[in-house]
Amino acid sequence: MFELKKQGSNLHEITLRGSDVEIAMISDLHWDNPKCDLVALKKDLDYCLQKQIPVVINGDMFCLMQGRGDRRSSKSDIRAEHNNAKYLDSIVETAVEWFKPYAHLIAVIGYGNHETAIIKWQETDILQRFVDLLNYQEKTNIQVGGYGGWIIVRQMINTTQSTLTTIKYFHGSGGGGVVTKGAINLTRALEMYEGFDVFTMGHIHENASRNDVRDTVAMVNGKKPKLKQKQIHLMLTGSYKEEYGDGSKGWHVERGAPVKPVGGRILKISSRSVGSNEEREYVKQIDSYKFPI
Repeated sequence: MFELKKQGSNLHEITLRGSDVEIAMISDLHWDNPKCDLVALKKDLDYCLQKQIPVVINGDMFCLMQGRGDRRSSKSDIRAEHNNAKYLDSIVETAVEWFKPYAHLIAVIGYGNHETAIIKWQETDILQRFVDLLNYQEKTNIQVGGYGGWIIVRQMINTTQSTLTTIKYFHGSGGGGVVTKGAINLTRALEMYEGFDVFTMGHIHENASRNDVRDTVAMVNGKKPKLKQKQIHLMLTGSYKEEYGDGSKGWHVERGAPVKPVGGRILKISSRSVGSNEEREYVKQIDSYKFPI
């Protein structure tokens, strides 16, 4: 289905075949939280399973806030199967069982602030433990990425021709905004990073995308310079944790946060050959869409 190579601690290369390829980009699952919409998550992963779409998880796969000494803990925010003396261990073990049907689809999982907080305060890397155990039991090659990093998509059009799409991922920072809904974060990315075709961010639990264009010069077949308009796709992936509920109470409601969209996005990359024989080149169209109902 896909080939995955680790080129650095947070640099990975995914090889896909075909003129139209897709990658599921999801984040902020908060899988162990009772407010995680497991029905929606299963539906989306089953869609990937049906279509054989690889999955990238951009941080906060777990919530992990109910351990001993965690000031964020709440007895109402722990699932029964994790309410024991081996809280963190039980999350790893149960998550491995739940994700086994989808293990061969998962390519890269990055860190979020919830995973890095456990490394800081509990001195254990839950994400790496989860990936190691799942890979061991399912003989898969899931890779752990970074809080931010890069994914190179090598799209094999045929046996000899390929195109490259560069994805910059960053779990996210800040709290988003009721008015801007993360638009400023996307504009910041344009100023901070260079050379990407796609930027994706989670963390603020929004679900949206936009397309920007840059005027640039590129080499055709590595020989002739040509003026080009570079298409850049920027996207925000939502959460699977629905915290608002009926809006009556809770931390999310009390801080004035609105209802947030549930679910991730599917990135679609289409490549087509254009031009004469002497100047033939592949052009790409990159877009993303929400998971179907």
